[in-house]
Amino acid sequence: MQNTNYIIEVKNVSKQFDDGKFALDNVSLSVEKGEFVTILGPSGCGKTTLLRCIAGFQVATSGDILLKGEDITQTPPHKRPVNTVFQKYALFPHLNVYDNVAFGLKLKKLDKDTIDKKVKQALKTVGMTDYEYRDVDSLSGGQQQRVAIARAIINQPEVLLLDEPLAALDLKMRKDMQLELKEMHKKLGITFIYVTHDQEEALTLSDRVVVMNEGKIQQIGTPTDIYNEPVNCFVADFIGESNILSGTMIRDRRVEFCDREFDCIDEGFGENTPVDVVLRPEDIYIWESKSKRDSLASIEAQQEDYDPDDRIPKGKFTKWYGIVQSCIFKGVHYEMTVLTDNGYEFLVQDYHEFLPDTKVGMLIKPEDIQIMRKERYLYNYFEGEVLKNGKVRFLDADWEVDAEQLKPFAIGDKVQVKVPFRDIDLQDHEEDGVLSGEVHFILYKGNHYNLTIRTDEGNDLYVYTTDVWDDGDRVGIQIPPQSVKLTKWEDKQ
Repeated sequence: MQNTNYIIEVKNVSKQFDDGKFALDNVSLSVEKGEFVTILGPSGCGKTTLLRCIAGFQVATSGDILLKGEDITQTPPHKRPVNTVFQKYALFPHLNVYDNVAFGLKLKKLDKDTIDKKVKQALKTVGMTDYEYRDVDSLSGGQQQRVAIARAIINQPEVLLLDEPLAALDLKMRKDMQLELKEMHKKLGITFIYVTHDQEEALTLSDRVVVMNEGKIQQIGTPTDIYNEPVNCFVADFIGESNILSGTMIRDRRVEFCDREFDCIDEGFGENTPVDVVLRPEDIYIWESKSKRDSLASIEAQQEDYDPDDRIPKGKFTKWYGIVQSCIFKGVHYEMTVLTDNGYEFLVQDYHEFLPDTKVGMLIKPEDIQIMRKERYLYNYFEGEVLKNGKVRFLDADWEVDAEQLKPFAIGDKVQVKVPFRDIDLQDHEEDGVLSGEVHFILYKGNHYNLTIRTDEGNDLYVYTTDVWDDGDRVGIQIPPQSVKLTKWEDKQ
């Protein structure tokens, strides 16, 4: 049975542009009446394209968009009961505030008294009552933004679409306008669909957050759900600060990471299952050692002596130890990086200052350890074809392969190619590689980096490395012949 509370339904919508690339890839989303939904993601993730498809400024390549159960996929923008507030406001510079706000009503040829009443009400709603006859060019960015909202709401749309409307404002004004927008939403009672790349903005404003990346929805949930229970590494890394680590779920409520075992509260992952572990910096408890002894292991015994505020939970929690590498004051807390005694680096936030070179102990409670299923494991898998001269073609290139691997196969055989993440060599100069590409995504895992490399042919491969690369770096790609493992294509896992 259809949920009649849904005002907007996006069903399996894709948008492909002339260059063949998909800005939206099979996106589905339902928005209830009166909700404040934020579409969040990095530049180029498809969030504005999705908003423009809902508004009617772009037409979906496939899929359907429904408003109150009626298909509006092909309906032109002016016939949809939605209004859009753009990042650059799109105010008419030759009109004053009053005429900008009244513009839509004049097109409808309403009488002067009705227009006057509606304009004054709209300006009152956005706190611009005394600005009717001001030139819009004389207004501040925040004031122009209010005028743009007044012009959008005066037509009483059923849905208000907002495309990064606060992006041009300074930090203080942006925070002030966030509160005002939330209050306006409450007053108006209409549905808001809001696009932003600002994580804090999304968490502050929204009833629900839609996290997007590369044209796909990664997760939909309340701000609390998105922050506390991310479904994958992209969401965990994009929403707030995180320590993301590779681990193994030993059994229900027991996980291993950083070469130690910890109690947790998660169940249903199976036994000895590879997982990713998320620790938020503010959830890590930290205390200082006053000992002159060199042994970091001596810190645990001093925990009670050097915790005068009783901040650190008492009990048989797994603890680990390290030395502070850096400490930055962030206004409401200090942010430290700590290198543990077994070589892992953690980001820790605390109201107390721990200076560099301080020996510290750390622990985290079981309920603050978040477990995620791994999206990918330790190997890249590709489809390949055996060539002559001891080579195999995969990733649109010809690669040398160890002779022992080729023995079971004949020239022309189709094979599955398996390459460990750790065995891919990245070269500073792209001409030094068999392939070239660029660093597309970086995730730090405590003692190494997980990189996604996108080749010039458009293929993705995954790399574990301790080398430091920047997003967008051009690289050459080499794979040692002995690292390429082959199996028959029909036997692939």
